[in-house]
Amino acid sequence: MDFQYFLKFIPDLVQAPLSGNLSHEKMMPLERKELLAKMNLKGNIPREAAVTMLFYPKNNETHLVLIVRNSYDGVHSAQIAFPGGKIEAEDADYSATALRETEEEIGVSRDKIEIVKAFSSVFIPPSNFMVYPFLGICKEEIDFIPNAIEVAAVIELPLAVFRNDSIVTVENLSTSYASFIEVPVFKIDNHIVWGATAMMLSELRDVLNAILVDENN
Repeated sequence: MDFQYFLKFIPDLVQAPLSGNLSHEKMMPLERKELLAKMNLKGNIPREAAVTMLFYPKNNETHLVLIVRNSYDGVHSAQIAFPGGKIEAEDADYSATALRETEEEIGVSRDKIEIVKAFSSVFIPPSNFMVYPFLGICKEEIDFIPNAIEVAAVIELPLAVFRNDSIVTVENLSTSYASFIEVPVFKIDNHIVWGATAMMLSELRDVLNAILVDENN
């Protein structure tokens, strides 16, 4: 989708209702649902993080950026994610965290990103994180500068591909809570996107599909 045409839908996007758990559960394996149902979260104080779901033009077409995290000793090693990270004391709010971390991880100045909308938070049991996603817009083409310590690669996902049903499938994966189970995933350029990022992508996709009208319609 042409980026300037996409921008025409921003006012509708701001007003669009969020689908929350209805969208998240589409990308949630049965075993995760059962785990969450059994968890007693009373008194639990999760760590907090924020991420940016950043749209921008590339060759005039609308794209969404994802990152491949570096391998490390942790539950999210080498996973596909949105740029973002932990709340720091210096951050004024969650959106400030998302912007700061995006600048640190992929080199996009926070001054060039307009935060458009907050999306539904997602709780990640294995790491006890509550993640707050924000949709952001950068109106110019981006030369990404990945932080070599944190980011192994940048994935530039065309909006047209993101909206195509063919990227949603099921894979047999081993997770932190079960081995060799069927997991709903997004398959993007041979990358498997699952877990919290897939859940956030699902809500983003559902909200966009509810308001976007293709140019040739």
